Amino acid sequence: MVAIITVAAALLATNAADVPFKDPDHVVGKRLAMVGCLVLLLVVLDVIVRAGRHARTFKPSRAAIASVQRERWTRRRGIAVASALVSFYVTYLAYRNLKSLVPLLRPGDSFDRQLADLERGFFGGHDPAALMHSLLGTGVVAEVLSVVYVLFIFFLPVSLALALVFSPDLPGGIFYATALSINWGLGAASYFMLPSVGPVFAAPASFAELPATEAARLQGMMLDQRADFLRDPAAADAAQNIAAFASLHISMIFTAALAAHMLGLGRRLRIGLWVVFALSAISTIYLGWHYVVDDLAGLLIALTALALACGLTGFRPRTERRLRSLKLRPLGPVPAAAAEGKGRSVAQPAGTSASAATARQRTAGGRRDR
Repeated sequence: MVAIITVAAALLATNAADVPFKDPDHVVGKRLAMVGCLVLLLVVLDVIVRAGRHARTFKPSRAAIASVQRERWTRRRGIAVASALVSFYVTYLAYRNLKSLVPLLRPGDSFDRQLADLERGFFGGHDPAALMHSLLGTGVVAEVLSVVYVLFIFFLPVSLALALVFSPDLPGGIFYATALSINWGLGAASYFMLPSVGPVFAAPASFAELPATEAARLQGMMLDQRADFLRDPAAADAAQNIAAFASLHISMIFTAALAAHMLGLGRRLRIGLWVVFALSAISTIYLGWHYVVDDLAGLLIALTALALACGLTGFRPRTERRLRSLKLRPLGPVPAAAAEGKGRSVAQPAGTSASAATARQRTAGGRRDR
């Protein structure tokens, strides 16, 4: 449903801009193929590990592996995981087309000055990126934060694959995939709401002292792609990926961190995700990708995406399920019928019904009479 709605919006937008709906350089197709292969490898690993646990050996037999495969990876589960994966990347394809069209459908509109003034108001008239540069320096920290930012490219597909394969239950994995997909659509809508390019593109002099990092190389490449796209938007390989408000970098990682709590995942994993989130938030401002308000808007998008995903999938957070189970437990005195049953269970073997016990007593009585 999310994929269909986002694609429909992208087709309407490309038609309005008189630009074809496309996948430049087949980026989305290649990523889908790569993540699909990763999911298959993880499924094999999942089956082997579970078979080894059941057999209590590091080398489970083929029969044990086949048994786990039939039990866990049914056709229904496989179709659900495959459809979630394909839908996620179809939504991403539509998102890329929508993002490219922002300068065409809103030509000349830019809110960079207003966003910059707003964040300076938060910091007493100072530029938050400049404050970070003076506080953290512009050497090793820039390299580290660059790596943190660029790793986001791998974070999304890997986290999606892990959730779909290793999630405690299938609905949890589908819920996470749906929440991530909704982020794409909401993010594209925010780009049209407040078109902006971000601090490093609006005021590049403020970031001239930063070293030549991978993030800086990526920014230069994106600037060249935007210029090529504006020269010939209809070209088969033309696309632009610059948009600041809101930060999907932040919204996606915040979604993952909150989803980890909702799914009841391990404490170490949850802490690790919050560390990644904090470092990513710092990197977006330090490297000039986003304004502070962009990150705040990203938080709102994540919360909205998670709420919508719960509604669409029917998923209930693990804490809510625990509370629900507690409410269903009897808290008052044990009913008389239950007490009787408990008393009978002492006299009769476990698993024996009352009628069977009565029949046995009658038989024994008959034997004594004879």
